[in-house]
Amino acid sequence: MNAEFHAHVLSRPELSVLLASTAGVAVLHTLAGPDHYLPFIVMGRARRWSVARTAFWTALCGVGHVGSSVLLAVAGVIFGYGLEHVQFVEEIRGNLAAWAMIAFGAVYFAWGLKKALRARTHAHAHTHGGRDHAHAHAHGGAHAHPHGETEGFRLTPWILFTIFVFGPCEPMIPLVMYPATQGSWSDVGVVVGAFSALTIGSMLAVVLLARQGARLIALPRLERFSHAVAGGTILAAGCAMEFLGL
Repeated sequence: MNAEFHAHVLSRPELSVLLASTAGVAVLHTLAGPDHYLPFIVMGRARRWSVARTAFWTALCGVGHVGSSVLLAVAGVIFGYGLEHVQFVEEIRGNLAAWAMIAFGAVYFAWGLKKALRARTHAHAHTHGGRDHAHAHAHGGAHAHPHGETEGFRLTPWILFTIFVFGPCEPMIPLVMYPATQGSWSDVGVVVGAFSALTIGSMLAVVLLARQGARLIALPRLERFSHAVAGGTILAAGCAMEFLGL
């Protein structure tokens, strides 16, 4: 171990600067990364999640996202790995998470598009008693049953949770490792608590506000494409992570 583990607390000015940095980094990191909120906005609408369900999955994925990076940072200190080594591992995790989100979004998009095309309405002409008329229907409509969350992609939220666990939270690593290397474990808890609360709080605020705003937009003719839009949005978020570094 490179760090001496003894009871120590950062000075008040040090802790104040650290917490101010933590607050700024947490909020900016969350708002700058569309992958932190777009998947929950579009999936919540496509799958008709309630407010409580939307908030639950947003918060749970946020906990997995932050928690995995905290564990990695603390493990780095305990086993004597430097900041560069830990950030290298985070970079690898970031690539895996980005490509996983790209793959998930692409598959979800293809499934949603197939579902939308099968649901398109068209008419068949019939003759009854010398009179011609048409019946409009959608494939699968007459024999379809509402299955809600049980219809296709049953593990969708858990797949997203897994991706978020692999997703790195790079800006938090030095914020956690600094007091940890000083042996200030109580301050580590303060930093982790502040970063977690602000990150998850920011995710919830954006997702729930966007959810309310989306309810004002009614596009019934495009509603059947909601799953395809959700998949395409998640695909775009994954591409932004991998190719734009967001």
